[in-house]
Amino acid sequence: MRGLGLAGGLIGLGVMLAAGSAWAENSPFVGRWHLNRVESVLPPGEPVRKDLIADFSQAGSARVRWSLTVVAAQDQSNVETFDAVANGEFYPINSDTTAAFTVNDSLLQSTFRGPNGQTDTLTCGLSADQRKMTCRGALSDRNGRTATYVDVFDRM
Repeated sequence: MRGLGLAGGLIGLGVMLAAGSAWAENSPFVGRWHLNRVESVLPPGEPVRKDLIADFSQAGSARVRWSLTVVAAQDQSNVETFDAVANGEFYPINSDTTAAFTVNDSLLQSTFRGPNGQTDTLTCGLSADQRKMTCRGALSDRNGRTATYVDVFDRM
């Protein structure tokens, strides 16, 4: 999601039920997540954010809905909201980016495609106590150069 119109955030979070509200409430990914900057590893050249919060209201096999709040180093805040089908197929999430999502009980996977051939592929998993979410990602440009990163989030 970095550089793909997703406020430099998560991930490939985007990460994130048309099956009904009862299922959505039971999804282990639903909730507010705060970026743990100490445990996270940015890709080379990525600007440091002052704060990042992902808020998933639905995260299931049919749909993901979330908002992403990014506070830049200059205290500029940006909030983006997303609502996507989670069937593994690519759909537009904004004017120049498509994304594909899949979610099961233990993994949230996403791939973002930008307008210039860049991709951001991300797999998020939860700790045993479901208080920490670790997202491992890879950014690739149209020339095939890849940079990896790790975003670690603590449940709020």
